[in-house]
Amino acid sequence: MRSFCSAMLRTAVLRTAISASLLLAPAGAQAATCGNTATGFEAWKGSFARTAKRAGVGQAGLAALAQAQYAQGTINADRNQKSFKYALDKFMQIRGATTIVAQGKKRKARNAAFFDALEKKYGVPAGILIAIHGMETAFGSYMGDSQVVSAIVTLTYDCRRSSFFEPHALGALKLVDQGAITSATLGAKHGELGHTQFLPGNALTYGQDWNRDGRVNFYDMGDALASTAHFLRKKGWKRGRGYQPGEPNHKVLKQWNAATVYQQSLAIMGRQIDGI
Repeated sequence: MRSFCSAMLRTAVLRTAISASLLLAPAGAQAATCGNTATGFEAWKGSFARTAKRAGVGQAGLAALAQAQYAQGTINADRNQKSFKYALDKFMQIRGATTIVAQGKKRKARNAAFFDALEKKYGVPAGILIAIHGMETAFGSYMGDSQVVSAIVTLTYDCRRSSFFEPHALGALKLVDQGAITSATLGAKHGELGHTQFLPGNALTYGQDWNRDGRVNFYDMGDALASTAHFLRKKGWKRGRGYQPGEPNHKVLKQWNAATVYQQSLAIMGRQIDGI
C-alpha cells in the first residue's frame, strides 16, 4: 500500500511540474524558428501565417504567403554583397554615375513641370530623385527578376536579419490584400519593388497615388517618384536646405540607404543633375 501511495504521489508531483513548466514557457516557444537553409521553411510559414493574421493580413495575403517559395537566389545575393565595400570612385564607376547624370539632366529638362510639381508638394529637388531613380533601376529599365513575396518572406525566415525584414514581409502581404502587388510581382533580390525599389513595408507606409487613379502603383514612374519624395520628407527632409555632406538633408539619405558610399554618390549625382 505504501508503494502504491508513493507512486501516486510521484505522478502527482510530475504532473504539477509539467503544468508549471508550460505556464512558465515563453510565448511562441512551440512556434517554428528561423533557419539558414530551405529545411524548415514550410513549417515556419505555417507559424508566420499566425503572426500575419494577428497583424491584420487578409485572405489574399495569407494565400500569397502559402504560395511563397524559398528564394535561394535571394539568399545567395544576401551573402555576397560586395559593391558597398568599394571606394567612392570605384563604386560610382560600377554604378554608371556618368551615364546617370547625363541621362538625368535630359530627363529633368524633358519633365520639368513634373519635377517642379513634386518639389512644390514635397520639398525634394529633382536631382536627388533622379539620382535615386537612376541608381536603383537605371530609370526603370530593370526592376528585378525575383518574386517580391517569396524574396521578402525568405529573408524573414533567414536567421541573419529576421527582425528587420519581418515588417516588410507583413507589408508585402498587405500590399497583396490591397491589390498593389500579387504573389507573382517581380522586384529585386531583397524584395524591393518598383522604379525606386521600395522595401514593401515602406511602400505600404509611404506610397502615393500621384496620378490619382485610385491605387498606388510602384511600377508607374509618377507614383514611384512621388512616393520616394514623400518618404524623404517624412524622414526629415527640409525644404530648400542642402543635401551635401554636412548639410541638413544629407543625413536623410541614410534613411534611404545605410551605405555611406551610396549616400555620397547620391549627393554628388544629385548636385550635378540639379546644376548646383
